[in-house]
Amino acid sequence: MQHGKYRFIVGFLVAPLALYAIFVIWPFIQSIYYSFTDWTGLSPDFKMVGFDNYTRLLHDDIFWKSLQHSVIFVVLLPLVTLSLALFFAFMLNVGGRRRKGAAVAGVRGSGFYKIAYFFPQVLSVTIVALLFRFIYNPSGGLLNSALDAIGLGSFQPQWLGDPTWALWAVMAVLVWSTVGFFVVLFSAGMASIPKDFYEAALLDGASRITTFFKITLPLLWDTIQSGWVYMGILALGAEAFSAVNIMTVGPGGPDYSTTVLPLYVYQSAFRDANAAYATTIGVALLIVTLLFAAIVMRLGRRDRLEY
Repeated sequence: MQHGKYRFIVGFLVAPLALYAIFVIWPFIQSIYYSFTDWTGLSPDFKMVGFDNYTRLLHDDIFWKSLQHSVIFVVLLPLVTLSLALFFAFMLNVGGRRRKGAAVAGVRGSGFYKIAYFFPQVLSVTIVALLFRFIYNPSGGLLNSALDAIGLGSFQPQWLGDPTWALWAVMAVLVWSTVGFFVVLFSAGMASIPKDFYEAALLDGASRITTFFKITLPLLWDTIQSGWVYMGILALGAEAFSAVNIMTVGPGGPDYSTTVLPLYVYQSAFRDANAAYATTIGVALLIVTLLFAAIVMRLGRRDRLEY
């Protein structure tokens, strides 16, 4: 019976593991291999050049700029997004005033707020980026027009055209477009926490802030940790690439002020026709992503709480 059970399990695992190896593991191996060549991506001919691409990478100022911007994204974007999402979810579920028959409740109109927060998720990142490109327009854009209307006409930067503001402008858009997803995610997690915990804490005189840090945060820790990793991967991947590629001129902003690693990979491969160097940058991006996930999982390790 045991032998038959293992054969049954292996039979189910063979197909998905084979697909994973073909479509995930093998492309990684190919990318690492091509990073040691001079392949243009347009011709089947190439030759091995050893560590020349990696030597060039270490002396590439644009690479170090893009790495710095990606690190800023991967550190600040999850921090700001998840902090806002936790605050909004807490207010929508247990942060309201006491009502008749319910000691713990969300703010009034919480159902509407959940829909409003989640609405940006309905829009693709392409539409969001185009929308905010018009909002940030220095000539008649909504943001500068609003500043002018409230008497701040003297403070009207170029936003996406100013190296000082461009990166932060793109980051603000990414926060706006992703915070709603985590509000819904954390709201679902908070809804599963027994209300008795909050009621007992409030009867003992605990404040809302105390209940958040002593009840909500510990019991949602696994969800927050997963969300941090997911948000970090978005910041290092498609979300950051799409926003920067669509919103900023170049693309990459003035003086490469918004260039991130995924965008530099794309430009090296398709603009400069240097696929080998692009795969080298991709290997660096892979290392950064793995380091980020490992650090988050290591720092976030704690005993699992059950209720």
